[in-house]
Amino acid sequence: MAHVSDLIASDIGEYLRQHQHKGLLRFITCGSVDDGKSTLIGRLLYDSKMLFEDQLAAVEADSKKWGTQGGDIDFALLVDGLAAEREQGITIDVAYRFFSTDRRKFIVADTPGHEQYTRNMVTGASTADLAIILVDARKGVLTQTRRHSYLVSLIGIRQAVLAVNKMDLVDWDPAAFAAIEADYRAFAAQLGLQQITAIPISGLKGDNITSRSARTPWYEGPTLMEVLETCEVDDTRLQDDPMRLPVQWVNRPNLDFRGYCGLLASGRVRPGDRVRVLPSGRESTVQRVVALDGDQPEAVAGQSVTITLADELDISRGDVIAAADAPCQVADQFECHLVWMDDEAMLPGRPYLLKIGTRTVNASVLEIKHKVNVNTLEHTAAKTLALNEIGVCTLSLDRPVPFEPYAVNRDLGGFILIDRLSNHTVAAGMLHFALRRAHNIHLQPVAVDKAARAVLLGQKPAVLWFTGLSGAGKSTIANAVTKKLYALGHHTYQLDGDNVRHGLNRDLGFTDADRVENIRRVAEVARLMVDAGLIVITSFISPFRSEREMARRLFEPGEFLEVYVDVPLAVAEQRDVKGLYAKARRGQLPNFTGIDSPYEPPEAAEVHLPAAGISVDEAAERVIERLCVAGVLRA
Repeated sequence: MAHVSDLIASDIGEYLRQHQHKGLLRFITCGSVDDGKSTLIGRLLYDSKMLFEDQLAAVEADSKKWGTQGGDIDFALLVDGLAAEREQGITIDVAYRFFSTDRRKFIVADTPGHEQYTRNMVTGASTADLAIILVDARKGVLTQTRRHSYLVSLIGIRQAVLAVNKMDLVDWDPAAFAAIEADYRAFAAQLGLQQITAIPISGLKGDNITSRSARTPWYEGPTLMEVLETCEVDDTRLQDDPMRLPVQWVNRPNLDFRGYCGLLASGRVRPGDRVRVLPSGRESTVQRVVALDGDQPEAVAGQSVTITLADELDISRGDVIAAADAPCQVADQFECHLVWMDDEAMLPGRPYLLKIGTRTVNASVLEIKHKVNVNTLEHTAAKTLALNEIGVCTLSLDRPVPFEPYAVNRDLGGFILIDRLSNHTVAAGMLHFALRRAHNIHLQPVAVDKAARAVLLGQKPAVLWFTGLSGAGKSTIANAVTKKLYALGHHTYQLDGDNVRHGLNRDLGFTDADRVENIRRVAEVARLMVDAGLIVITSFISPFRSEREMARRLFEPGEFLEVYVDVPLAVAEQRDVKGLYAKARRGQLPNFTGIDSPYEPPEAAEVHLPAAGISVDEAAERVIERLCVAGVLRA
């Protein structure tokens, strides 16, 4: 018995070793509603013997309750896990499933077909090597088919299978298949999709899925499984590209070892290779390549490794170690495609966090060049991007980052934008190229700096940022503070919301996007004035926390003091001598803060003035006292 158990254990061990070294293909299925995506995946799971008896029994029971195939097994139920999906018979969320054959392992993402779930499809496609685009043989190429194909090309998937499904419903007509294939290839050529394999299938019946169908003697191409088992995966292709290692972690277990850990994004690395660290540009030589089971003679794209260098360089998370003779580019301004994934619209100028590779930096969208209609591919003008919309934008970062164009390397050319306050992922993006001005514009050093000007003026420069509802009393209190500072002999300048709209910002309206740009410009002007050594008093509604935070980050610690002039909306309306609230209530002033546009009060302002209960002079005195505490004024 012991001998038999040893043999069984040996067989299991050998199977696991073989399984471990199989290649992995990630692919997605996409298509219009009811094209049979989930049914196809269920059929693949069933035919590859990846279902346990209890799973099969459960789906048989569910087929009687939710199924659409009469008494037969509804393979779609193996994938559609949400109750809403089963009730409606559609895919909503991205569903991932694993299966394997003797030749390869697979992870398939079943992505939704509806336009309102575009962000879900982009998420599922972001790591895929191949896309299966399903077309109903009765309906042909539809608008949704074109939209999904555009997204596939945008995400950088190079290989596609055109699966003409439900061929049994058109009596396996070769003419119908040929017409759909010709129509699709003509459209795909416009997108640059070249590697397309068209296959006539029936996901429900299993024809041409894992074995050739006797019903299609006129078809001489491969089965779907043959394509999946033999197509090239990105990691294999990337092994021939120059070496790129984004540093995830600096491993320092003791004084004698300093290793740089990460997943090889492309190329190969061996001891003795000359490398360059970006963005610093310093060079060194690889000493060791270390993996889980010790030192390795070589590592290739797709492997997680630790490398050590001959020299002690300043390297941290987010840096990229690259081949010295073919380094990647470094820049801080780009053109990119942006897929907006948040319910709140994207606003140019608003600050976000950008994560590219293993590095996180501050970023903002400078301009939307155009928006892309994903159904017609038409380019249209736009000032913002709403949920599921896609645009070509210019992007600015607060520091240079190493990158590759997304078409070359998805790991170093793809990024996400993160809302600074909620920490939600709000967009996914693909870098095209660095803007020329990113390389041609540099900060010019000056001989007389802010510190020298502050000494000359005898004061510490700072900005007082008054914020609050219209009618709260911001300008009135700011005027009083300015007069007190002037009486004390300080050099000041006051920027008022109404005044700057007569000149600097006369081209801006009151939409959310224009409000963001209004504050961005004012903040930049205030920074220049602080650099000149002045105490700057600004008085703006500045309704959004993110823009006030953006303004704060332009200044050194202690230079920016937020003053929240806090009054109830009813009090602000009573004080409204201009009659603006009344006009807004009548619908004559759209996007008016407090009525149909939100005001986000500060959460930790340096000065909080309950202006409804104190006099203007008392409010001004409180601001002066806070300036003394902050060290801007001498007590």
